[in-house]
Amino acid sequence: MISNRPYMIRALYEWIVDNQWTPHVQVDARFPGVDVPQAFVQDGTIVLNMHPQSVMGLTMENDWFSFRARFKGVEQTIGFPPQAVEAVFARENGQGMSFPPEPYPELSSTSQSGLESDSKPVKGKKPTLTIVK
Repeated sequence: MISNRPYMIRALYEWIVDNQWTPHVQVDARFPGVDVPQAFVQDGTIVLNMHPQSVMGLTMENDWFSFRARFKGVEQTIGFPPQAVEAVFARENGQGMSFPPEPYPELSSTSQSGLESDSKPVKGKKPTLTIVK
């Protein structure tokens, strides 16, 4: 069965944009395959501004989300599976939804994330939603 998570993320994203708010997503940066600028990761998570005026080339497919954005003036490509999304919310008022953590998929030496089989993700405390204003 196809997960409902990508559908819920897209629906919340559209609702936030339609209300002229700023959509943010909180992503588990340790989830296998996540490609985000590590310099901006705090406690294993990163909060990304996904406002249409802040990102370029946004795609939100059932198995992969990606876009280009600037971090300290340098354009970077961001990519992550929807399973890595911990929350979607509006910056202005915190309206949105958090998601339960997904189990990390088993890694192999030929995994798409490029991690070695002995490079297991670090499991830390449960994710929390941090509202950035």
